Amino acid sequence: MSRRTYLGVEEARNDLPSLLQAAEEGQATVITRRGKPVAALVPLDQYRHAGAQQPLVPLERTGRNLWGRHPQSTLGRLRDEWSR
Repeated sequence: MSRRTYLGVEEARNDLPSLLQAAEEGQATVITRRGKPVAALVPLDQYRHAGAQQPLVPLERTGRNLWGRHPQSTLGRLRDEWSR
């Protein structure tokens, strides 16, 4: 698990080379403006993993009975409602 630090915009701008080195070493940095987080500098492998599509197989059958005993009629009613 990576460590995380918080820096203001000016400090991050002035310290960019060491922040890049820290990212290479696995440390994430959150950049703040007036104390509120606005961006993050994260290691590239963390960024790639965050954007990767998650497999849907674990979700198989999790919506079972979501639409009731007769899903076709429920969906038909919903379509009619949207058609109005």
